[in-house]
Amino acid sequence: MIQATRYHDICAGHRVVGHEGHCRHLHGHNYRIHFTCEANRLDEVGRVIDFGVIKDTLCAWLERNWDHKFLMWMEDPLMDKLLRGAAGKEMGLVGVPFNPTAENLGAYLGEDIAPKLLDQYHVRCVRIVVEETRKCSATWEICR
Repeated sequence: MIQATRYHDICAGHRVVGHEGHCRHLHGHNYRIHFTCEANRLDEVGRVIDFGVIKDTLCAWLERNWDHKFLMWMEDPLMDKLLRGAAGKEMGLVGVPFNPTAENLGAYLGEDIAPKLLDQYHVRCVRIVVEETRKCSATWEICR
């Protein structure tokens, strides 16, 4: 197998429901998200996938959907208070179907988003690293 990796930076807020410490409060991060794609063989140019394709698919999805947004678990008790009518969208609130930990963000990107976006390119995303800070990251990897 041969792999190619590209990362992308976004700014987003979240809160972790049930967290024992400060992360239970509304806060944000300058996330760096690494996408590693894999192929059985190189294409006719000698690539796993053009880095520009990763940018135009996975990185562009991050820009459209999560960059400068506030990610909230749809079951968060604060969700109803913050998302009354159109006010939530105007404030950049995005409801996600999971508690927005770095681990869950990576799993969602790897299991739900990347397969759909990369299907036509005959590669698969096998690893996603979600860095919340330079010191803290979570890694999702495809099961082999």
